[in-house]
Amino acid sequence: MTRKIGVIGMGHVGSTVAHYIISGGYADDIVLIDTNELKVNSDATDFTDAMANLPAHTNIIINDYDALKDADVVISAVGNISLQKDNPKHDRFVELPFTKKAVKDVAAKIKASGFNGILIDITNPCDVITTMYQKYTGLPKKHVMGTGTLLDSSRMKRAVAQELDIDPRSVDGYNLGEHGNSQFTAWSAVRVLGHPITKVAKERNIDLAELDEIAKAGGYTVFHGKHYTNYGIASAAVRLAATIMSDARTELPVSNWHEEYGTYLSYPAIVGRDGIEEQVHLDLTDEEKKELAESANYIKTRFEDTVASLGD
Repeated sequence: MTRKIGVIGMGHVGSTVAHYIISGGYADDIVLIDTNELKVNSDATDFTDAMANLPAHTNIIINDYDALKDADVVISAVGNISLQKDNPKHDRFVELPFTKKAVKDVAAKIKASGFNGILIDITNPCDVITTMYQKYTGLPKKHVMGTGTLLDSSRMKRAVAQELDIDPRSVDGYNLGEHGNSQFTAWSAVRVLGHPITKVAKERNIDLAELDEIAKAGGYTVFHGKHYTNYGIASAAVRLAATIMSDARTELPVSNWHEEYGTYLSYPAIVGRDGIEEQVHLDLTDEEKKELAESANYIKTRFEDTVASLGD
């Protein structure tokens, strides 16, 4: 028995994901796939050069979809970040004209391989693309998920932690909805210093709306500094993959299917070896429920438009 992970798309994000997996010893076998053969072969050689100085060995397989058949997890990092160059608001839907066609092709190849593990989507726009992957692979809904607001929740924790001068891991809470502009922080579910953050914010005169904007703008800030993002999203994807492979049954805010809204969206769920093991219920405020419904409707509408544009 081996622990096998596939990574499709070896751009800034995919190669960073692969680096975390190999350097951390998270897999015995890793399958690297990219249409740019020169790039994926160069990455494989670079990783092999590093192997003698790493604590664990990882077997590297290149551009072989058939090798995904017995993979535990496949991570989609397909994308074209250059499309964000002239996009001041970093709207993730700018990438959709490219990703919707690429993902439909990749999904067909994943399905043809016989893969029956857990599929993790990073590709943007995350929630729409995650829905596409489920539709075109035919995998059970609970076996397809997106990193969603796992990263945005981390950005929120960073903003709160900096305000309070504490470690981000000491902040508990979530951003919900779309991994995009309609996301929001569910402040009613955030706790810090042993109390609801709403209580702490009132006592310390903290502007939660401002922190929400800082969290939401986290991707823009990084992108405009170096023209791509990679470390934050890659760490989220690898944490999710490790959670699945170790059957940790951890509560995480990932993009998962919600029958109530008829779409994928980010909301905390228990994640384990069988994918989405259980969906969590939060006691949201009426305003937060409204924001979640609006975000869900936006995702669903964009997905339906995307499928229609592909003639399906």
